Amino acid sequence: MVCNCRERQALPGFEKENNFMKQINKEELYDNLSEFLKTKGVNLQDGSYSRGIQAGCSFLADAINLSQAGINRAREEIEKQFEHARQVIHEKTAPKTTAKSASSGPRSQPRPGNGKAGSGRPRNGKVSKKKARGK
Repeated sequence: MVCNCRERQALPGFEKENNFMKQINKEELYDNLSEFLKTKGVNLQDGSYSRGIQAGCSFLADAINLSQAGINRAREEIEKQFEHARQVIHEKTAPKTTAKSASSGPRSQPRPGNGKAGSGRPRNGKVSKKKARGK
């Protein structure tokens, strides 16, 4: 089906090109947390405590990245459903044309004649032998 609707626009906040966030790097998260703690006077040294914090940062980064992937998949599915709904609405509200009226074109006018139903000639244009002899 051909759609003659105006250009469709994506819903605000659901643009396909727009990724909401970049992937979070586990090491970068830990490094930023370490720098933040240094500004507060806490220096993380190598040891079991810092490895636990690093594992927590790794877990947090994974959780955020997986959540983001789930949100992207959900957004794509919502877009598909909206597109389907738009198509259904378009099909239901589009002007209806019948096959007969669309293919027949304008109706032909009857030929001028002697006022009788036909011109006396068959459709193929030949005069029958009976009429030619009988006149």
